[in-house]
Amino acid sequence: MTQGILSLRVNAIRHEAQGILSFEFVDPSSHSLPAFQAGAHIDVHLPNGEVRCYSLCNSSEETHRYVVAVARDAHGRGGSAYMHDTLRVGHTLRIGRPRQHFPLREDATQTVLIAGGIGITPIWSMVQRLQQLGHDWSLHYATRSRAHAAFLAELTALGHAHPGRVHLHFDQEQGLFDLAPLLRNGAKSGTHVYCCGPRPMLASFELVTSDWPPEQVHLEYFQAQDVPALVQGLEVELHRAGKTLVVAEGQSVLDAVLDAGVDVAFSCMAGICGSCEVTVLAGEPDHRDSVLSEQQKATNKTMMICCSGAKSARLVLDL
Repeated sequence: MTQGILSLRVNAIRHEAQGILSFEFVDPSSHSLPAFQAGAHIDVHLPNGEVRCYSLCNSSEETHRYVVAVARDAHGRGGSAYMHDTLRVGHTLRIGRPRQHFPLREDATQTVLIAGGIGITPIWSMVQRLQQLGHDWSLHYATRSRAHAAFLAELTALGHAHPGRVHLHFDQEQGLFDLAPLLRNGAKSGTHVYCCGPRPMLASFELVTSDWPPEQVHLEYFQAQDVPALVQGLEVELHRAGKTLVVAEGQSVLDAVLDAGVDVAFSCMAGICGSCEVTVLAGEPDHRDSVLSEQQKATNKTMMICCSGAKSARLVLDL
């Protein structure tokens, strides 16, 4: 959890929409930051001990700052509330280097981007990158109202400059957003579609694109997709550590590994960031994450130990 950690200062906090603040992080000595690609995210290590992963929403061409936007979730685990209520300009935080689990295919002939609510954060970075490349793209962004739409001024200006590319939908004005008409005609060669948003939107997206070639469909959850797999009595062998553990009632595999004193990376604890991915040497995982594709899950070569369990009675992990 300590590898690749940067010490960055909060340089600016901006109101982006109702309940949404953006936070700009810079190096205190004005050094350039590690490069990132559109769709990447960073881990924010909060002073209260919590770690949260947030998508980078600024241009990947920028090397002097990282920007994330955070929606205050009153029913969350407290990370967003801390960011909104306690974090101030001038504070220094430990920030993980950018990691990528939602990559943008820059060789696509056409890109369709769909975002709901705070799901605009990685999508906005993708929009900026595609615009810089001069590629063919379109954006469909749905929120409850104009007041809840992050980056509304920037998106509106971009839409005016490039008519037909930016489509904004506000439920209070137009009714619930239906993405099916955008995709129901099926996949076209060279077209890639991306979606990030709340679970109902992603479920609809997966249903509508179920007959598309998997390599043309991309989505990212920012909430846990499934309940964690807690399997009492599961035996886990840590190959390199030479230890064999038994997962207790109410524990995750990650909990058991940490309790055994074995250092392993982790962050979100919900299977959405990919920090705790571990190679599986033997056994059959019960995948509950939102990072691996269905094809990757089928190989059973890796698993996210924060949320996934096992269908077999025993797992051997490369730890």
